Amino acid sequence: MTKSIEPDRLFRSLTRRQTLGALGASALLFGLDIAPGSAAAQNDGEKVLTEALVLRDPDIPVAGNPDGDITIVEYFDFNCPYCRKLAPELRQVVQDDGKVRLVFKDWPILGEVSVLASRMALASKYQGKFIQAHEALIGVSSKLTAPRVRELLAGAGIDLDRLDRDLAANAKAIDAIIARNGEQAEAFGFKGTPAFIIGKFRVPGVLTMAQFDQAIADARKAAKKK
Repeated sequence: MTKSIEPDRLFRSLTRRQTLGALGASALLFGLDIAPGSAAAQNDGEKVLTEALVLRDPDIPVAGNPDGDITIVEYFDFNCPYCRKLAPELRQVVQDDGKVRLVFKDWPILGEVSVLASRMALASKYQGKFIQAHEALIGVSSKLTAPRVRELLAGAGIDLDRLDRDLAANAKAIDAIIARNGEQAEAFGFKGTPAFIIGKFRVPGVLTMAQFDQAIADARKAAKKK
């Protein structure tokens, strides 16, 4: 798990339910009281941990099955080696299940290139290629550089001239998404990338395919109990 220098905490506490169970040696699932219209924390008066913003942020395109019954939210950094390593396994889990919504939340905590990559990936959504941009940037094994980011996006069929225009025209909206993602990650108490919300449960750290399957199954069981 890639760690960042812990910022001053804007959010001091979250309501948690009982621990549901251990995944492997270190990862635990913790229930969260996330309900529509409620919030565990606020920043400048804006609620950041509502179900709508965490699971169904309208400004972030959805991968997997848009109509799925369970949502996986991944907080990631394109330069995080652990995020890159688990990307194909997570993709396979979502594909095999067939009923999972997958939401990628850029949380660029590893430097300026990470921020650049996230901003350009988000700008790609204006030409309908957010997922293609994400897959291109997360699918490399080496550390990204600014020229490499542009090269990878061009190779994914993204119009770089339009990307630059969209990035300039929508800079405020794009930066707001990144800021919102970061506020959520901090409020959840995540220490680094990758980190996940699966259903309504907090799952920090790297999971195996089997652990993803178990977490999804637990989330479905919890949903049925309500």
